Amino acid sequence: MAEARRTLEGKVALVAGATRGAGRGMAVQLGAQGATAYVTGRSTRGSRSEYDRPETVEETAELVTAAGGHGIAVVADHLVPGQVEALVGRIDAEQGRLDVLVNDIWGGELLFEWDTPVWEHDLDKGLRLLRLAVETHAVTSHFAMPLLLREPGGLVVEMTDGTAEYNAGRYRVSFFYDIAKSAVLRMAFTLGHELGPRGATAVALTPGWLRSEMMLDAFGVTEANWRDALEKVPHFAISETPSYVGRAVAALAADPEVSRWNGQSLSSGQLARVYGFTDLDGSGPDAWRYLVEVQDPGRPADPTGYR
Repeated sequence: MAEARRTLEGKVALVAGATRGAGRGMAVQLGAQGATAYVTGRSTRGSRSEYDRPETVEETAELVTAAGGHGIAVVADHLVPGQVEALVGRIDAEQGRLDVLVNDIWGGELLFEWDTPVWEHDLDKGLRLLRLAVETHAVTSHFAMPLLLREPGGLVVEMTDGTAEYNAGRYRVSFFYDIAKSAVLRMAFTLGHELGPRGATAVALTPGWLRSEMMLDAFGVTEANWRDALEKVPHFAISETPSYVGRAVAALAADPEVSRWNGQSLSSGQLARVYGFTDLDGSGPDAWRYLVEVQDPGRPADPTGYR
């Protein structure tokens, strides 16, 4: 039997902020479909970022290649315009095209304070969060768009937390966090306005409750035994791996009619129902519907019918 054709062979992607979590999951799943993926981050085998975690951007690139693509690690701080300009110049020189840009830079886990009003929140941390979560995306889009627009059909994915509908009527964590995630949602809308007439598509995308490396560590579990955390955090039952949102991006990138989503806010669970992909365990968690119908109303945790 002939091997199934990988849907993204010959395509070039830039996953900005791919050291760990959703960024790594998206890069690997793009690679699994044959894409060449440039992956950026500040944590390397020689130097860690302020996160001081073991994941490195080189490791992500190796995982992309192991999945069937071509992973290329580039150390870059997306707050430094010159570094981003050089990165895009390198992609142009080596590939001559850019088909997919995933703006996943975040870096705010150590900076936001839960349920803390703006006048009590650490100001320096709050402003740093906004720079990392918003300014980096703007810098990256500024330099990457001309290359992405060179060939028709380009895709920009702005990664955020929460759908536009969910976030519109809810306070998300804190003043600075809420603004950051809302700004990225609006970025996808405005980029859609600017890119659509020029033959490209922009979307905002959110995973559900992500079983990232940091989240698993916080709950004292691994991917292999993540359900052990449910005794203390029952609603974690709706959680998903980074590969799930990665498969969402791969499906969008391979869709010849992806422009139907231009400017919209999407979720991994929503796209799984449209494109038919699953998480690694074969399930299809729909976290944002679960939040609205089960968790937020205070009902007992039960993912039945939601994954």
